[in-house]
Amino acid sequence: MSYRTADSLRPVTLDDVRGAQKMLSGVARVTAMEGSRHLSQLVGAPVHFKCENLQRTGSFKLRGAYVRIAGLLPEERAAGVVAASAGNHAQGVALASSVLGVRSTVFMPQGAPLPKISATREYGAEVRLHGQVVDETLAAAQEYAAETGAVFIHPFDHPDIIAGQGTVGLEILEQCPEVRTIVVGIGGGGLAAGIAVAVKALRPDVRIVGVQAAGAAAYPPSLAAGRPMSIRTPATMADGIKVGRPGDVPFSIVGDLVDEVRTVTEDELAAALLLCLERAKLVVEPAGASPVAALLSAPGAFEGPVVAVLSGGNVDPVLMERVLRHGMAAQGRYLAVRLRLTDRPGALATLLGALSVVDANVLDVSHLRTDPRLGLTEAEVELHLETKGPEHCAEVRRALRDAGYTVID
Repeated sequence: MSYRTADSLRPVTLDDVRGAQKMLSGVARVTAMEGSRHLSQLVGAPVHFKCENLQRTGSFKLRGAYVRIAGLLPEERAAGVVAASAGNHAQGVALASSVLGVRSTVFMPQGAPLPKISATREYGAEVRLHGQVVDETLAAAQEYAAETGAVFIHPFDHPDIIAGQGTVGLEILEQCPEVRTIVVGIGGGGLAAGIAVAVKALRPDVRIVGVQAAGAAAYPPSLAAGRPMSIRTPATMADGIKVGRPGDVPFSIVGDLVDEVRTVTEDELAAALLLCLERAKLVVEPAGASPVAALLSAPGAFEGPVVAVLSGGNVDPVLMERVLRHGMAAQGRYLAVRLRLTDRPGALATLLGALSVVDANVLDVSHLRTDPRLGLTEAEVELHLETKGPEHCAEVRRALRDAGYTVID
């Protein structure tokens, strides 16, 4: 089966994906397929992780970038390539260019995480920081391409990119031939489109479910309208799928071949990232954890065996700490509470003693003594506690109130 794209007369076919697989031999890893006992019990059928977070550069993006750059004409290679990305595509283009001996320039937002900037440079690209958001960075990269003749390497809107990403689908069928459902995150749509082309050509019975962050879900309204639609201000911590408009090239493929597009909340993404870390011992970025979030939010909606594609693992450590705390709080394992007490010697020790009785582990304590809201002999204390679940949180709050403390929140 083939699909004519919006900007190319060349169709994206199963043969293209198979050709990309040969091209990537020795370049991209055949990433592991790991089972998840916890999710299998929850879904009631086997659930496996396709671990593209363990791919070279930490995401699937190397696949499409390499196939796209390898397909350039000699004169195009000589002019070099340029890309715009907040992280994963940047690293994929940088490494692919280095392997192929092509000069690469990558534009990244000024607020891009430092580890991603450093990694992109180490893979061999010249990094230029421009703009506050990816749209501004993208415009700068396209302007650079027009001025210098460098070939712009789009992160998802090209048939070669889709063919490269589709090799993930071929590997899934080889590693888990009994698969019934594949769940994959969607940003611009390149990965989902590539997997769909490969899998539906060989196994049309396999259900493919795309997942978007609720705050950056451009596909549902676009599919309803029958054309790519833009959302003004996509907002999500999952920067790997934070795309305001579907790509023209993958859109028609996703519309024809992806069976369903679901959305997940930020809380569900945080819980999924925490599960991957604790239960599977896998470091996964929020975008990569989006399929897991979908499984957690509606486990009965998926026929097994299920393969969840963990698309990337390039998570900023600062974001990781924030997300983990948020995920723990959502599960009732982390509690922040403010209360008032009498500001006298021994008051804090008495408070901590009350907490020890209910087995709450104190992580952090901060005092506020000077505030117009406080009485002359009052102090406000903020406690960060490690707890054991929602029931334990309620028990801690109840114990504080019973001990005579005024709990503010």
